[in-house]
Amino acid sequence: MGLQKSYIAELPVTPLQSRQARASLQIGVRELAKMAKVSVSTVVRFEAGEELKERTVDALRDTLEKAGIEFIGKRGVRLRLPK
Repeated sequence: MGLQKSYIAELPVTPLQSRQARASLQIGVRELAKMAKVSVSTVVRFEAGEELKERTVDALRDTLEKAGIEFIGKRGVRLRLPK
């Protein structure tokens, strides 16, 4: 089970998941860009389906995870439950 969990954690975030995550966190494109230290146009391009550098997508995913998002496969997201 640990192997599967670590594999899932390595899947890249999809544009749909990015939009879902922002909606769950109630933040806009500008807020995500600022949090991830990328440009607003980078977030817009990513969420429109344009391919970005792997490190940029990783920065978006890391930022969203730190904000409380859990990624579910390649299709969904959920807010992490408080401990």
